[in-house]
Amino acid sequence: MLNIGSLMLDGLDYVMIVDTNYNIVYNSRYDKNINHSSGRCTAFDMQQRYYFDVFPKLTREESNVVKCMETQEVIANKRQSYCDYLGRHYLTNNVALPLRSKGRLVAVVELVMDIGVNDDGEKLQPADKKFEDFVMKLKKEASLITFDTILTVNEQMKSSIEKAKILTEIPGPVLIYGETGTGKELFAQAMITYSRVPREKVIIQNCAAVPENLIEVILFGTEKGAYTGAETKKGLFEEADGGILFLDEINSIPYRVQSKLLRVIQEGTFRPLGAEKDRYVDVKVIGAMNIEPIEAIEKGIFRSDLFYRFSGGLITLLPLRERPEDINLYISYYIDYYNRAYNKQIKGISPKLRGIFLRYSWEGNVRELKNTIESMIISAEEDILTEKHL
Repeated sequence: MLNIGSLMLDGLDYVMIVDTNYNIVYNSRYDKNINHSSGRCTAFDMQQRYYFDVFPKLTREESNVVKCMETQEVIANKRQSYCDYLGRHYLTNNVALPLRSKGRLVAVVELVMDIGVNDDGEKLQPADKKFEDFVMKLKKEASLITFDTILTVNEQMKSSIEKAKILTEIPGPVLIYGETGTGKELFAQAMITYSRVPREKVIIQNCAAVPENLIEVILFGTEKGAYTGAETKKGLFEEADGGILFLDEINSIPYRVQSKLLRVIQEGTFRPLGAEKDRYVDVKVIGAMNIEPIEAIEKGIFRSDLFYRFSGGLITLLPLRERPEDINLYISYYIDYYNRAYNKQIKGISPKLRGIFLRYSWEGNVRELKNTIESMIISAEEDILTEKHL
């Protein structure tokens, strides 16, 4: 969840919450318990008032709330001028952020700082730099993936989420296995957020993206003179000391280097290339792979002893074809998502197309389903998707 408390802006005046039907759930500007100049309207009266009735001269193009509702991103606006239905004029810095429940947008929260004249008629000075710093931190915080970001109604996937939470709290290594597109990186990122480890102590490395002859140097570092031109340089384990190292596609690490990886996981020690002494680190390792571990062992690309060290923290993600209830969930979610993105009004899919979706193997899993729905919505002119849109 977004930790607004840790980012609270000094000088923040009011908070407003607007649901997805543009009804105001709460606005502290009109709460007499908070603002003695709230006027003749109370916070109770404000509940379920239509947003554009309260701010009748504010256009959709000018509204932060509308932009946030449509993009589901943090939207900031400096020195916005508008009036409420009581005729009172405001000049504010404000930022709107999406409020989600189980991955679905349920409301928009707008944080407001008065910079013109407040409700008491007091002239206020703008604090633009402070506001900009706040928005930057807020956007960074809002982009963090949490377990609530993971959409599923499948009981086994829910159990995997609960297991991931438990494994996050203990120091042992974790291995996430799942086919391409099942959400391994999403799980890892959610664990990182859940851990509360400072972001500067989190290192993420896709092992498949590193040439085999460089992976040892990148992971464990070098001492000057280790080879021609070598300089003393920290590896990822030293950089992540006291934090988390996420190794995606961990099975891509060369077999000979895996023994060194096993040692640092078991003992917390390693020796940089060219060094004479061991280094000690305290790093939680999260690995991910898209090949079944036992199959990788049998093919000679993954050490069995390394797997056994990970096996106590193994999380297996089901392929989409084995959780049809999630297929229906994702159909609804991505239709809603891309309707907003492309300003479409798709209401759903035909029964025949749903049957096709439920029978299809989805080798690319959620990623493939997402891309399929997007391409269909882009080209569709009708309000119901059918098999002809495939």
